[in-house]
Amino acid sequence: MSKIKVSLPDQVDSDIQRLVEQGEFLNRDQAVEDLLKRGISAYQTTTESTDETLDEEIFDQTASEQQDPAMQDDFL
Repeated sequence: MSKIKVSLPDQVDSDIQRLVEQGEFLNRDQAVEDLLKRGISAYQTTTESTDETLDEEIFDQTASEQQDPAMQDDFL
């Protein structure tokens, strides 16, 4: 996974922090990644059926719907 350094306006930074505090995202990294993906997908004009669709569904879950994989019984 690539890492980048981004400077954000104070208002955008506050909005991201608010979304994390409201439980929309588990943490700041997840919020930034999901919001970037959504922004990029808004510019896509063609739809491709790929495994990424499953990954995107994970990001559509709220924090309360997500589970720690180590806590799931079906992995035992």
